[in-house]
Amino acid sequence: MYLRKNLLFVFVICTLSACSSSDKKTPAVDSASVETLYEKASNAMDNENYVRATKYFEEVERQHPYSKWSMRAQLMGAYSSYLDQRYDEAVISLDRYVQLHPGADDIDYAYYLKALCFYEQISDVRRDQDMTIQAVKSLNALISRFPNSKYTRDAQLKRDLTFDHLAGKEMDVGRYYLNRGHVNAAINRFRSVVVNFQTTSHVAEALHRLVEAYMTLGLKHEALQVASVLGHNYPGSRWYERSYALLDDSQRQKIIDDRGVLERTFDSLLKPD
Repeated sequence: MYLRKNLLFVFVICTLSACSSSDKKTPAVDSASVETLYEKASNAMDNENYVRATKYFEEVERQHPYSKWSMRAQLMGAYSSYLDQRYDEAVISLDRYVQLHPGADDIDYAYYLKALCFYEQISDVRRDQDMTIQAVKSLNALISRFPNSKYTRDAQLKRDLTFDHLAGKEMDVGRYYLNRGHVNAAINRFRSVVVNFQTTSHVAEALHRLVEAYMTLGLKHEALQVASVLGHNYPGSRWYERSYALLDDSQRQKIIDDRGVLERTFDSLLKPD
């Protein structure tokens, strides 16, 4: 009996110790004034303790939902999650903020911050590009809804970079197909770059790869058309030099003689199948 009581005592002590240890890791937030909670959240952010900062910002909203600080705390909580690279949590918070406060003065920043959450997760072109696609969608949402926002210019620059990234992915897949003899599949990828990503840095190579693919299939007329477009738009590029070298003498002479075909050919390349 004495032994059982002692064992029970030890168990209770150990349990309390464990609870105490757990409390030290994630201390409960007591009720406090909104100013106190917000100050603690700001201090935690200054110290780069973003998990604690997010917790305090959430407490501002929970304990003082009708205060003037509540709406600001919602956005700051999302920003704290973003800084901590907890992007999924940040996006959820931002979507909620947009839903609850569509007319807020800083609603454009919420859209911008959501786009950044996806943009900063863009991976190498050899990997899945879902985050790139989500970044484009979010950046487009900001640009279309808030064309005069101070964040729109940066969003446009980032969108151009995401387009370039997506075009790079298409090129990577197209080269893979071409190197393995899947020429028609490669053509579809290269045409996608020309049609859908005309402002990117990959168009000249895409045109050259189309010339290469068409010549592989013996489609000399199609190869000549694309080479003409490439020469017209990128006359001094190494890609045009490579395409020109693939052509036979009669094709080269047609490029020199028939300058009028260039514009019409370019228009035809931009038409989707």
